[in-house]
Amino acid sequence: MPADSSRAYDVAIIGGGIVAHQIALQLLARGQRVALIDDGPPGGRQAASFGNAGWLSSHSVMPPAYPGVWKQIPRWLLDPLGPLTVRMPQALGATPWLLNYLRAASTPEKVRRTAAALRTLLKDAPALHAAVADQVGAQDLIDARSGLLHAFPDRPFYERSRFGWDVRRSLGIEVQELDAPALHALEPYLSRDYRFGLFVPEAGRCRQPAAYVQRIAAHLDAHGLQRVTAQARGFDLRNGRLAAVRTTQGAVACRRAVVAAGIGSKGLADALGDRLPLESERGYHAMVLGEGLRGPQVPVMLEDRKVIVHQMRHGVRCAGQVEIAGTRAAPRWQRADVVRSHLLAAFPSLCADRPDAATDQWLGHRPSTYDGLPAIGPSPRCPQVVYACGHGHVGLVGSARTGRVVAQLLTDEPTDIDLAPFSLARF
Repeated sequence: MPADSSRAYDVAIIGGGIVAHQIALQLLARGQRVALIDDGPPGGRQAASFGNAGWLSSHSVMPPAYPGVWKQIPRWLLDPLGPLTVRMPQALGATPWLLNYLRAASTPEKVRRTAAALRTLLKDAPALHAAVADQVGAQDLIDARSGLLHAFPDRPFYERSRFGWDVRRSLGIEVQELDAPALHALEPYLSRDYRFGLFVPEAGRCRQPAAYVQRIAAHLDAHGLQRVTAQARGFDLRNGRLAAVRTTQGAVACRRAVVAAGIGSKGLADALGDRLPLESERGYHAMVLGEGLRGPQVPVMLEDRKVIVHQMRHGVRCAGQVEIAGTRAAPRWQRADVVRSHLLAAFPSLCADRPDAATDQWLGHRPSTYDGLPAIGPSPRCPQVVYACGHGHVGLVGSARTGRVVAQLLTDEPTDIDLAPFSLARF
């Protein structure tokens, strides 16, 4: 509907993904009058939430980079099946971001600080999502007790990445080691090329991220949320204070605003004069559609292939890897074919009895900061504008806590966690 500039909302939220909807849920529960500004349908294919791998991985505390990662990059770039692709010339604009990405994880101490901060955001995330599911009628979509599995070709492969797992253990995350018989007892259809595993019992899963967003959205619509179908273009300030969000359908008058627009948040920060170094870590997924497929029993990260395989409600999804190519480059669907090849290599029986099974491919934009921490907190230029974006690989799992702390911030409550590590001041 067109914006109504004659009415000032308590909060205008810019964005239509899982983070924006979680914030709206918390604000409505606090009696706030809320408008949500977005030009796409909730849970639609345009949103990063749509193609998420569905992990509620409260242990995903490690930044994407790590000490010495620069040594691996040339090998990855030369490997057509590798986890990282940088497309030229589209990626030239990302050069400063990539250099900062390497610097941000250049020492073990930097990585430990990032992990400790992320742990505060992600701890207890499955339980928080279960509470949201109870509230909005999505209990069938959230399993807070599934646990998650990491599969390795062998134990020496795991030992080479042990630093990250030792960091997780130091933060109180329980990790169970599985030898080959235990691994294949848990995952009978997993390729015998995998002979070692780590199981994280505290983690959970979402059986269909798009449907989860849609359930939250339906609940919000029934409880007073005002939707404004438009693109946000900037902000109107009066005497240094926020007066309205400018949109393609007019001004939305509001006392406070939240920028939770995924990769689009950078343009809004630019309009306000804030520095927000976001880059799209483009991600592809491939999905074999159908029910009762011979896929994973619990969601599995294939550590050698850097992809996640998850049996969802309507098929088996494989998602992961990173392409740096900006937001405007056309999809390179060969990358989705690569992801599908990883899926079938790890679960060779998946399509053995369904060779004609339908498949789906998708491309989305992970909005990522170079240090792996989202941006959560007030604008340095206008404190009435609060950022909640840049979640990168932890958007779904981190959305429930983000919704809580942003609502607390906007209603002048003490926040659950210290937001200093997530402040834009670090940029």
